[in-house]
Amino acid sequence: MAERLADITAQLKTVRQLGSVVTAMRGIAAARAQQSRALLGGTEAYSQVIVQAIEKALSLLPSTTPLPWRPAARGMILFCAEQGFAGAFSERVFAAAGDDIERAILFLVGTHGAARAIERGLKLAWSAPMAAHVDGVPGLANRLVEAVYGRIVAGSVTEIELVFSRSLPAGGVAVDRHSLFPVEFGRFEAPISRQPPVTTLSPAVLLEHLVEEYIYAQLCQAAMHAFEAENESRMMAMAAAKTNIDAKLQGLSRRERQLRQDEITAELMELAAGTQAIKSRGTSEGPPQRTHARNRPASTYYRP
Repeated sequence: MAERLADITAQLKTVRQLGSVVTAMRGIAAARAQQSRALLGGTEAYSQVIVQAIEKALSLLPSTTPLPWRPAARGMILFCAEQGFAGAFSERVFAAAGDDIERAILFLVGTHGAARAIERGLKLAWSAPMAAHVDGVPGLANRLVEAVYGRIVAGSVTEIELVFSRSLPAGGVAVDRHSLFPVEFGRFEAPISRQPPVTTLSPAVLLEHLVEEYIYAQLCQAAMHAFEAENESRMMAMAAAKTNIDAKLQGLSRRERQLRQDEITAELMELAAGTQAIKSRGTSEGPPQRTHARNRPASTYYRP
């Protein structure tokens, strides 16, 4: 069926509207990514303060007492996509979790990622939407800490791994996976100062509280990184979509101009054909015959 100019014009209007939506989504994602980047420094500094406090608290203990061995019951905290149009954001997180994702107790953040996990047949022990704004990240971390510690106290989880995405300085997104609990005290550096800190709590109780604060800080930092990375991924996806839309618009515009020119040409040809037909009809009939007065009947001049 031949294309019509009206159809192409309607397609152009639809594609332009889609381009406006994509541009708006890209702008929102850019604004949210910028907000999270502005706050990342604060969350990282807070986490570093807790690390330094743990290092000083460890110096108060006579020796690091190993935790009693218990059968490993692994839990995994996955930060996935909250919304769509972010490319393969959630799929990269699932890939980083590997085969362990099938056996682990899963704590998942992100509505869209939770839907994809259920499609994969994964069972979620706990899930929650990602914070809508960066101001909601601390509240999300609090709820996640309560859910995780509830499992730890119940004894159903003895190990926790954290899997989240982060934006790279050179561009793009990478996925980090590291242990969150139990805290590996061996990787903390000993303080340079030999003077022990002044405390009002016993070293064991102080260290326990600091470990809780450290886990909370790590979850805040991971959530902030995931928030930024998801919006970075959405920006890249929208940029690719905008490129495709621009190419589609160029093709449709060319086709519209071609069809408009074809219509004008067809109208000109019809007009020329009609003019030629009129001329041809006039030539075949010959010039009109003039009637002279002497050939007219007498009734023309005289009335009874």
